[in-house]
Parts: sequence; structure tokens; C-alpha cells
Amino acid sequence: MVFFEKSLPAPVCLELEKAKENGKYNCGLVLERIENDFKNKCYICEYKEPESINIEHFKPHKGDKELKFSWENLFFACAHCNSIKLASYDNILDCTKENDNVDIDLKYTFKPFPFEKVKIEALKDTEKVKTTKNLLIAVYNGTTKLKKLESANLRNSLLEEIMKFQRLLKEYFEISEDDNDGREYFRIKIRNELGITSNFTAFKRWIIWDNEKLNDEFGAMI
Repeated sequence: MVFFEKSLPAPVCLELEKAKENGKYNCGLVLERIENDFKNKCYICEYKEPESINIEHFKPHKGDKELKFSWENLFFACAHCNSIKLASYDNILDCTKENDNVDIDLKYTFKPFPFEKVKIEALKDTEKVKTTKNLLIAVYNGTTKLKKLESANLRNSLLEEIMKFQRLLKEYFEISEDDNDGREYFRIKIRNELGITSNFTAFKRWIIWDNEKLNDEFGAMI
């Protein structure tokens, strides 16, 4: 998870739909705005361009119209993550709030080998951080038999992305220090991979933060 900034103001249609007996919160430009705000990524697993998309209520509305039609409460999620979260993990870090530090208070680790599981560590001893950690472990490693299969597919995509990123880092350090143009070319590519529009950004950032040489070289990009 990484920080995403929600655009303002809220789509006008939400207030109009809230006034109706059976209004719809996916009205007007809601989906388009949410897709853009979250860079077409599931806010939980960070998979880009998911095949199955949900407009998710960050806090379960349970019939509360204020929560149901609140622009701040509408998030972009994939079906896999949304079905795991549901109402079971309602006290988690909010990736649209900078103070919640979603990629700093949690450490994301995935070794680039087949059959490895994702490791999430809570770096802050709060209920929100620990609940978010448990949610992410369930998302990436699975719970039920079906969810474990979905999680395995998700990890395969994560594996490909991490290996691609590490090859990029390797190529950068193979370039001669005198080749300024070549090194700048790869620095731009690495910077893009560390940005929020990239797949699985939090994992890539922790590859940098967890290595002294990499952090010295690229930490300022984050």
C-alpha cells in the first residue's frame, strides 16, 4: 500500500443520489475519478489494471447513507482484495491519509524465488498497523482454498515485477561511472518504478530502503 491523494471536490452526483431512496454511489464520473486517483491500481495489493474492479467502501457503510455516499469513503479495489477485506478488516490504515504512513509503518518483503510467501512486518505497535498487516498477509498469501489460488496468481505477478526491477538495478550498476547519459537513463526508469503509478510500489521501495547502497543511491527518489 502507498499513499494516494483523493481529488476534490467530490462528484456532484453523489449528493443527488444520496437524496434518492435507492440512489447509486457509482454514479456519473465516480468510477473514472477513482480510477485516476488510485492510478488504476487496487489500493490494497497494488496490482495495476486489475481484471475485476470494485468501488469499495473503505469503512463499511452498513446502511449509513453518509458513509455510503461519502467521496472520501469510496476506494478502488480488485475483487480479490475486496472480498477478503469486507467488514472483517475495517480498522486499517487509510492510504489517502499521509499521516497513516502505509508504506513506512509496514515492511514489505518478497524474495525473488518461486514458492516464496509474502512477508509483512508491523513497524509500529498500533491496532491499525497490526490489522493492516494481517489483511495484507491474507491478501498475498491466501486464506481459503480458492483465495490461496488467487493469491498464488497475485504472487506470480509480483514475482515477475520484482525480478524485472532487480534486473533494472543490476543493469544500472553495470554501467560505467563515466557513462552519465546511460546512468541517467536508468535512473529515470528506476524513479518511475518507485512512483505510485508502478505495480507493487511498496515492495520496490523496501528493496531500496532495506539495502544501504541502494538507499544511498536511490532513497531520495522516494
